[in-house]
Amino acid sequence: VPGVRPTIELQMLRPLSVAGGAGSAAAGAQGASPELRVEIGTLSDVGCVREVNEDSIRVIQPPDPNELAMRGILVVVADGMGGHNAGEIASRLAVEVVVQRYADETKEPGKALARAIEQANRVIIDAASRDARYTGMGTTCTALLLRGGLAYCAHVGDSRLYLVRGNDIFLMTEDHSAVMDLVRQGTITADEARHHPDKNVIVRALGGRADVEVAMWEKPLSVRPGDTFLMCSDGLYDLVEDNELYDALRGALPQLACERLVELARQRGGPDNITVGIISMTDTAAPSGNALKATRAIEVAR
Repeated sequence: VPGVRPTIELQMLRPLSVAGGAGSAAAGAQGASPELRVEIGTLSDVGCVREVNEDSIRVIQPPDPNELAMRGILVVVADGMGGHNAGEIASRLAVEVVVQRYADETKEPGKALARAIEQANRVIIDAASRDARYTGMGTTCTALLLRGGLAYCAHVGDSRLYLVRGNDIFLMTEDHSAVMDLVRQGTITADEARHHPDKNVIVRALGGRADVEVAMWEKPLSVRPGDTFLMCSDGLYDLVEDNELYDALRGALPQLACERLVELARQRGGPDNITVGIISMTDTAAPSGNALKATRAIEVAR
């Protein structure tokens, strides 16, 4: 796929530092997945300072069981940027286009997600070229697809996807930011990056250039019972430590965990919009293959 480059080898992942030990369940392990019940919670909050929420989050769960099996469950998070409410427009366009474009494809799920994000980039650039108010608008975009017992991800920007598995929390995306470039170069440490003055300077986003490079996983992840995914904008993880994310997700209902995390970020000042999506997998009573069943899907946009 032109412009698409895998940036993560799942087999190479290492857990972030949380209580519980070292890689008791490797995130990249493949194998048969039982039938899973998917519980989803989402919440998007303007925060304590901003007047407009420029984040968007959307959950798509086809109601028909056959369509659900064919297309899976799609969750998209976008964090917009730009004056005159243009960030709100960019993030809304991103989730709408990704959802619509992915709906038109059923083969090669990972590449289909990447192509959908590329199309969203073109739509945002076109919208900005037609209206001077939207000049310079852009957005991050992180998309997670659960289908057939597997998870796929495509990503641009610094919104994040985490995985809690067993006693570990894994960061499943790589920030496209100036400070992360410094971390990769060995100039600063990951801990130093967290408090760096340029931590929110994005080097890759939708709307920036026509040939945006979409990061995608080289291989899909085999989903296990007990897995919990967290998708969020930087308004959350800038203020909440990895171990706190882990603690909030372990054993909590997804919607309640979303509310707790947003409230924690708000208690710490909430200078940015805060968006959280939590997707939790559990066994069904009678497993029968790799189908996904959703018990709850909540859509929150803008």
